[in-house]
Order: sequence, then C-alpha cells, then structure tokens
Amino acid sequence: MAYVDALYKTNFLEYASYVIKDRAIPHIDDGLKPVQRRILHSMFEMDDGKFNKVANVVGHCMKYHPHGDASIYSALVVLANKDMFIDKQGNFGNIFTGDPPSAARYIECRVTPMAKETLYNPELTQFEDSYDSRNREPVVFPAKIPVLLALGTEGIAVGMATKILPHNLIELMEAQIACLEGREFSIYPDFPTGGIMDASEYNGGNGKVRVRARLDVTDPKRILIREIPFGSSTESLIASIEAAAKKGTIKISGISDFTSDQVEIEVKLARGVHAEETVDALHAFTECESTIHANLMVIMDEKPRTMTATSVIRHNTERLVGILEKELILERGHLNNRLHALTLEQIFIENRVYKAIEKMDTPEKIVQAVLDGLAAFASDIKREVTVEDVETLLKIPIRKISLYDINKAKKEMKEMLDRLKVIKSCLANLTGYAIDFLKGLVKKYGPQYPRKTEIISFEKVSVREAAKRDMKLRYDREMGYLGTKVNGNVVLEVSPYDRVLVIRKNGDYSVVDVEEKLFVDTGMRFCGFVEKERVYNVLYRDRKTGYPYIKRCNIEKYILNKGYSLIPEDCVLLDLTTESEESIMLNYKPKPRLRVLQESFKTSDFPIRGAKAGGIRLAKRETRAGKFGKAGEGA
Repeated sequence: MAYVDALYKTNFLEYASYVIKDRAIPHIDDGLKPVQRRILHSMFEMDDGKFNKVANVVGHCMKYHPHGDASIYSALVVLANKDMFIDKQGNFGNIFTGDPPSAARYIECRVTPMAKETLYNPELTQFEDSYDSRNREPVVFPAKIPVLLALGTEGIAVGMATKILPHNLIELMEAQIACLEGREFSIYPDFPTGGIMDASEYNGGNGKVRVRARLDVTDPKRILIREIPFGSSTESLIASIEAAAKKGTIKISGISDFTSDQVEIEVKLARGVHAEETVDALHAFTECESTIHANLMVIMDEKPRTMTATSVIRHNTERLVGILEKELILERGHLNNRLHALTLEQIFIENRVYKAIEKMDTPEKIVQAVLDGLAAFASDIKREVTVEDVETLLKIPIRKISLYDINKAKKEMKEMLDRLKVIKSCLANLTGYAIDFLKGLVKKYGPQYPRKTEIISFEKVSVREAAKRDMKLRYDREMGYLGTKVNGNVVLEVSPYDRVLVIRKNGDYSVVDVEEKLFVDTGMRFCGFVEKERVYNVLYRDRKTGYPYIKRCNIEKYILNKGYSLIPEDCVLLDLTTESEESIMLNYKPKPRLRVLQESFKTSDFPIRGAKAGGIRLAKRETRAGKFGKAGEGA
C-alpha cells in the first residue's frame, strides 16, 4: 500500500503541475497559454505574407501540441477574435450573437504586422524540445507589450483558476509610459462587446466589475439594446428577457434581433408601459446587468502567483526595457560584423589584394597571401582578420570585383556607422528609447483600438425594489394560513422577490419568502416588510410573578426562515404595536389594600433596545390585562 500511495501522490503532483504550468494558466512574460504560443509559433514558421487555411495551421501546430486538433482549432478561433495577432479571412463566428465559426478547412488566417513587431524575434527567443523531442518550440516570446492584460483569459487548473479581464491595448501602453516616467497610473478592463462598466470594486484585477448593456430609451414605447455586457450573447440576453416576461417581472409585447456586425435588439413594450419604467427591471431581472469576478493568477518564475494589474504592468515594462536593450546589442553586433566584412571587401578589391594569390599553388599559401596583403591596412581594420574572413573574400565572384562600386560601398558603410552612433545613444538612455518606442506604437495602432466600454459609477438594482408589487398576500384568520393563494383578508401587496416579517400570537417571529400557502397559526400579531427603522412595542407579562414589561426594539439582523422570539421564556404576550405615540394601559389584579387597579404609561418614555434585549418592568404588581391605546382609553 505504501508503494501505491507514493505512486498516486507522485503522479497526482506531476499531473497537477502539468495542468497548471502547461495548459490552463498563462505566463506573465508573454501572456499566452502554451497552446496559444504554439499556434503563433506555427504561424510565424508558415508566414509568407499570404493567408493559410486554418486546417493547415492546425496540422502544422500538431507537431508541438500533444492534445489534438480540436483544442488547437478552438484556441485559434478565440485568439483570432481578439483582433490583435491573427488576421482573419472567412467566418470566425460572431462574438455578439454567439454563432459558431465555419469549419477549419473553410477559413484562413495569417499573423498581423503587430505580432511580428511586438512578439517575433527568434534570436532572442529561448527554445525547448517539443513533447516528442522532434522539434523545438519557444518557452516564451519576447513580448514588448502587456499581452496578458490586453487579451484577457480564463482557465481552470487543479486546485486553482484564473480569470483575467481584457484591457485596452493603447491604455496599457500609456500605463507603461507612465511607469517609465515615474508617474502614477491606473488601468481598468475594456470589453470587445462594449457596454457600460462600474469598476469601483475591481481591486487591481482581483475583485469584480458590474457591466450593463447600453440601452437606447429615446422612444418611450420601445427599448433598443445597442451594446451587450461582456460574457453575454444576444441569444442569451434575449432568452433572459423572455424568461423575465413569462414570470411577469417585465411587460413586453415583442422582441426582435437585428444584430449583424453591430448589436441591435428591439424590445417592444406592452400597452401602458413606458421605457423609463422598464430600465430598472431589465437591469434587475435579465442579463442586461451582470457581475464579473476577476482573479489575476499567472505563471511567474515557474510558479503560479496571484498578482495585480499594476504589478503586471511594472513587470512587463521592466521586461520591455531588457528586450529593447538585447535587440540593440544584437543589431550592433550584426552591424559591426557587416561593417567588418564590407571593410575587408573594399580593401581586398580596391587595393587589388587578390592579385597576390595568382602565383600561389596551395590553399595555405593563398590564405597567407591574402592575410599578408590585408596586414598593410591594419589601421583601417577594427578587428582581427580570421581565416573565415579570408574564405569569404575568396568566394567573391569575378563579376562583382569587376563591377565593384566604391562610392556605393562607402555610402553603405557610412549609413552603418551613423546607425551605430544612434544605437550607442539609445543604449546610454534606454528609458527614453523605450518611451519613444511605446509612443510610436500608440501613434501607429491607436486608431485601431479605441476604448469600447464606458466607465461610470452606478448602483446595483435590487430585484426586490425593481419588481412590481402586484400580488395580494392574504391571511386566513380561522385556519392560520398566509399566502398569495389563500382565501382571506389582504394584508400586503407584494412581489415574488419580497420577504415579509411575521410575528405570531406567542411573540415568536421569523422572516419568510412570499409563499403561495404558509401556516403561521391563528391570531397573527403582525405581517409586514422588514424595515430597520420600524420600532416594535411589545407588552408582555411574566407567568410566575404576573409583573408587566415593556420592550421597544428594532429588527435589523435575521436569518431567513429562522425562528426568533420577542419575549423571554415563561412570559405571555399581552399586546404589540408599531405606533410609538400610543399609551400603555394596565389592569392590575385586585388585592387587599390595593387601591389603584388601573394605570397608564407613555410608550415614548422608554428607550429603544436591540431585539435580543430584555424588557423594562412597568410595575411590581400582578397584572390581569394590558394593551396599547390612545391616551384616555380604558384598559
């Protein structure tokens, strides 16, 4: 058993680690899950400027992804619909209506210029073996923009999950600029479906946002839905409106969907109902308003970590500076190599060094002759001449030597020297270079990525407040039943979402939902809505002593359907009222030498306490009866 236990433990940990790191949770550096990274890597390898069939991309990606073509195809469609790194051709589905895409053999795609500019650089990319060790795939791309926050993603792993909301790409890059300049910044989600958002509880990506559809109520007899909340489709939104209409929470005469590339849903209202009156009900009872919870979990340093959007921006900005520095150093190396090669070529041809090899009869002597010929110009050559350099010179064709253009070569070398000076300046001020790079991206791609979701602050609509109270709550005094389908006197007008407070004849009380039929006993003392400000005046008598007590309290806290009592055990409820201006009239039990048999008190003279507090004794006399009433009335 010990062996089996150890085997299960090891295998489970390996499986959990694999699912977390290599399937469900994105990496902070390039913001991609492994399947997305493999798709883009395949598309970079296949890129020739033309569109490729999605089926071909999926087949190519199978070399890197061990989980089958269906997962690759669905991930590609989702990534393409982000409209950032994949250019689409054909039917990729509709994010507004929820319509599915065409089959992979019918649609085409290619990488966008932005993907090549901000993700692709094989010389700076670290590679590792693919699952079958036949190919090499990237560990992470050298991403220069905050891909993680721009795309947004969600995934469920073993024991953890992530849900990162999408943000506006231009705002993210402006936040990076602010970070480099040492300024404060804040970022909030931006959804492709538009709508309205309250992000007051966003909490840096680990809280929640409330989103609403954009409603056009210019016509009082109809409502046009122009934008929908993120996470909903026009189909699900219409279904929620129809369900609410069947329950009677909203009154409509018809609904039509005219959505194509823009959302347009027409809600026709019933006779006598106006648009302004229906807006709150749409927010309360349909998908026109919803709450989205966020959990920003990423892979960082080979481990899952919960971060904030601000910390992700700071990490990506620091990484951007490092990538730009590596690119500049790499370019400087390429330019120096090219400049060295051009310098040797110029000396080799212009000074006819190649003439010295005509009399040589062995390869070694030929190489040495070239080296000797170049040695005379050592002051013009910035680095040591190698045998490989000589071999390159010896491969120059005769045609090129005869047509060699000295002025053209000098011009090319001057351009390289000028570029090397620029690189040196950029390396000396990497922060300024990074800011200029980001500003260039903002200027180039700004018009393509306007903010779609409007940020405002709004209060959540309570379903109880939005529902119309058009149901009769009745009480049958003889049978002791309370409900909407009970024969008896009407005690309240309610909605299906209301909760009512019921106080029984023995002083017990509970808060219950509106039911069709509920037994509450005969002699019910009170039935009404729960109002924290309402004062309950309770008059009761102790069974043992007969002494009268007054208790004034509010009912603020409760658990639904749980029973409570307003009076202590071994006590009898005499009367209850919610009118604080009434008087208390008591009748005492006659006894020898007891002259005063009736006494009254002013209710407002006694303090208001909590519902669990005991009452205040009114008299040290055995009471026969007592009640609340207007001043001057008899007990």
